[in-house]
Amino acid sequence: MLVKEHQSESGHWYLPNGSPAYRVIGKNGKERNTTVKDAREHGLLPSVTTIIGCANKGEGLQRWLQEQAILAALTLPRLEGESEEDWLSRVVSDSKETAKSAAERGTQIHGVIEAFYEGVYIPELPTYVRAVETAINEHFGSQLWVSEKSFARGGYGGKCDLIAKNCVIDFKTTEKDLDKLDYYFDHQMQLSAYRQGFEMPTARCAIVYVNALQNKAKLVEIPEDDLRIGWDCFTHLLAFYRAKNKL
Repeated sequence: MLVKEHQSESGHWYLPNGSPAYRVIGKNGKERNTTVKDAREHGLLPSVTTIIGCANKGEGLQRWLQEQAILAALTLPRLEGESEEDWLSRVVSDSKETAKSAAERGTQIHGVIEAFYEGVYIPELPTYVRAVETAINEHFGSQLWVSEKSFARGGYGGKCDLIAKNCVIDFKTTEKDLDKLDYYFDHQMQLSAYRQGFEMPTARCAIVYVNALQNKAKLVEIPEDDLRIGWDCFTHLLAFYRAKNKL
C-alpha cells in the first residue's frame, strides 16, 4: 500500500500521475521508505535527483561534507591517551552531526520560503525570505509563482521548488559567502530535467542560494547552452538507471 506525503524531492519516487510516493506500508503494517522493488511492483518513477545521484552525488554537497570532516579534525584535538581509531571515530561523528544539523536547518528554511510563496500568513517573516523575493523579482520581474509542484513524465518524476510561466527555480541553502558561489554541473542536469518534465523546454532556469545567517540571497541563472548539455547528460543517465534497475 502506497503512502502519499509531502517531503523533499531528493532520492524519492513518483506515481504516474505525478504524486509523490516516498513511503509504503510494509508487510508488517508499518511505514517504510520506498525501494526499487516497490517501484517495480507499483510502476513508480524515479526522481530527478535519484537519477543524477547514480553518477554524481552532488558536487557542492560532497565538497561541503569533505570540508566539514576536515574542520572537525582541526577543531577536535586528540585527547591524551586517546587512540587514533577513537579520535577518528569522534571526528567522523562530529562531522556527521554538523551535516545533520545543517540539513535540518535547510529543510526549515525551505519550508518557510515555500509557505511564503503559497500565501501562508507568517507573523514574523524572516529577513532572508524578503531577500529571496527581492532577488527573484529583480531578475525575473513580476510572475505568478507556483511552489513545490510535482510531475511525472518521460520515465521520471520530480518536484520543483518554484515555477512560473517560463521560469524554473531551485533553492539551495548555504552558510558560505554568496559572492563565491556559482552553479554546479548537477544543477544543469537537475533544472534541465525539471523544465522538460513540466513541458517547458525553453524555460529559464536558476539556482537561488539562501544564507539565512546573513539574511541574504543570490540568484544564479544557468545559461541555455549549459542546460542543453545538462539535458543530454541526464537522458543518458535516465536510460542507464532504468536499465540497471529493470524499471
